[in-house]
Amino acid sequence: MSETFNAIVAEEADGKSKASLKPISVGDLPDNDVLVDVEYSTLNYKDGLAVTGAGRICRSFPMVCGIDLAGTVAESGAAAFKPGDKVVVNGYGMSEAHWGGYSQKARVKSDWLVKLPSAFTTQEAMAIGTAGYTAMLCVLALEHNHVAPGSGEVLVTGAAGGVGSVAVALLAKLGHTVVASTGRPETHDYLSDLGAGGFIDRAELADEPKPIARERWVGAVDSVGSKTLANVLSQMAYGGCVAACGLAGGMDLPASVFPFILRGVTLAGIDSVMAPMDLRIEAWERLATDLPKGKLNAMTTVEPMSKVPELAAAILKGQTRGRVVIDVNA
Repeated sequence: MSETFNAIVAEEADGKSKASLKPISVGDLPDNDVLVDVEYSTLNYKDGLAVTGAGRICRSFPMVCGIDLAGTVAESGAAAFKPGDKVVVNGYGMSEAHWGGYSQKARVKSDWLVKLPSAFTTQEAMAIGTAGYTAMLCVLALEHNHVAPGSGEVLVTGAAGGVGSVAVALLAKLGHTVVASTGRPETHDYLSDLGAGGFIDRAELADEPKPIARERWVGAVDSVGSKTLANVLSQMAYGGCVAACGLAGGMDLPASVFPFILRGVTLAGIDSVMAPMDLRIEAWERLATDLPKGKLNAMTTVEPMSKVPELAAAILKGQTRGRVVIDVNA
C-alpha cells in the first residue's frame, strides 16, 4: 500500500534526537495485528522528553512519538477486535520501543488494546490520556491502602499538570478534601473549579526535607519526585499512603526511613506503561463513572499535530495547563 499520511517522527543525528512532522506510508508501519485509524493522541511529560530529545525515551530510530492513542479499528487479525471498534492504547512502550500515537494510522498489538467505554468519545479518551489514566491508578492505590473520604487532607503535587488536574477532579468527586500544590497562583481558580479545597506553594515542598515532620496528609498523589516527594513522605499521617507516578522534579529521593518505620506510611509506585490489563480495564471503567465530564472539558484544549514540537518544549518548561489533546488529522 502506498498511501501516505502524517506522523511525528524522531530521528537521530550526531548523537542527538529530535522529532518533526513527516509523511510516512502504511507500508512503513510495524507488522502488528491491528491497524487503527488514529483520531486523537495527547501530550504528556514523557512526550515532551521524546519529541525534544531532552530525555533518552526513544530506544531506536526512526521512532513515531506519542505514548497513547484513541481511534477506530480499520483492520484486525485478532478475534477480540473488529473493524469499527473504538479503542484506546496507553503505554506498552509506545514512543520508546514501539511506534506510537502521533500518527494518522498505527499498527498495534491486539494485547495492548482496551475497548473504549461507551461513556467516552475518542477525543474525551485522549483528554484523559495516559495522564488521566495514571491519575486513576493513583486513586485506586490510595483506596487499596484505605485512604477514605473524610479521613483528612489529600495532597496533589504538580496539581495544574495533566496527572494533577485529573487527580484533583477525581478525588474531589469521591468526597476527599483536596489540597493542591502548584507554583502558579494564576491556576488557583482553575484548580478550585476542579475541586481543590486548599493550596500549598510548591516552594514549601522543595526545601531540604526533614527526616520526619508534622503529620498532615492522609494521602497524596505525587508526580514530582525528588525533594518534593521526600517532604511529602515526612509529612504523612500515621498509616497514610503516597501514590508516586512521576519525576518532573528529579529522579532522586533524598528521604528517610522514619515515615515508614515510625508511622507505617506506604509509598505506592504507579506504573502506567506495563500495568496489567485487568487493572487498565478497572481504571477506565472507574473513569467512566467517577470523572465529571464537565470538569474534564474545562481542563482540556485541542491542538493540531503540527504544533506538537512547540507544545513538547512548553510542557517541559511547565507552561501547559491541564490536558492537551492532539488532533492527528488537523
